[in-house]
Amino acid sequence: MIKQQAIKNVRNYMKFNIKQEGEFRFIDEGQGEILLLLHGLFGALSNWSGVVQHFIKTHRVIIPMLPIYSMPLKDAGLDGLVRFVERFITFKQLENLSILGNSLGGHIGLIYTLKNQSKVKRLVLTGSSGLFEDSMGGSYPKRGNYEYVQERVAYTFYNPNVATEELVDEVFEVTNSISKCLCIVAVAKSAQRHNMAKDLEHITIPTLLVWGLNDTITPPLVAHEFEHLLPNAELRFIDRCGHAPMMEHPHIFNQYTSHFLEKNKL
Repeated sequence: MIKQQAIKNVRNYMKFNIKQEGEFRFIDEGQGEILLLLHGLFGALSNWSGVVQHFIKTHRVIIPMLPIYSMPLKDAGLDGLVRFVERFITFKQLENLSILGNSLGGHIGLIYTLKNQSKVKRLVLTGSSGLFEDSMGGSYPKRGNYEYVQERVAYTFYNPNVATEELVDEVFEVTNSISKCLCIVAVAKSAQRHNMAKDLEHITIPTLLVWGLNDTITPPLVAHEFEHLLPNAELRFIDRCGHAPMMEHPHIFNQYTSHFLEKNKL
């Protein structure tokens, strides 16, 4: 059932129009308060399928495609990705943002918020890096090894069936490119080096932490540390859930997020 739902989410997501303006490719759906969604290192637009389907009824949902695999190697890192997000937000003239970030996307969202606090009003972090992350289960992608990629993608979830064939194929295609692999390694190392423990006290906006109790990449201890260091944070755990709650349990994730947004109205 979970695998069938995951496949359905990906197929439904393809109905959304990916727009191209200048250097940016993005999804921009719905109307209302802006939710800016940031995906992770091996993330894709489809990772947010269940969230988009839910929130476009009440919000304007925007997802930029982060150039993780295509940026020049000299720029491959958190600084380059944050600059890209800054350019995108300026280009689209976005303000009063609620940023939702998973894994690396959460890390980028935190840095962006720290540098642009007047533009961000709320944060939702799920499986965010920034304090600790066991990327790819402690190893880097191996080119041309489908079984290895399949195992590592399944490692992301509590229920390995969520790692659908479509999702594994997508990651395998990325890791089968030398240039993309070099970018992945550079970005992953940049994230691991950039610890935000001393910076988080300066992010005072309302922040929701939604974490999988079975997250092996950013374990529950990381969520507790974020809650301790962020001045205005609340933490919600989801049982039988790994590193991507918005994929594995989108209904619960959306419930927690909706309640948080309602409680902290702009």
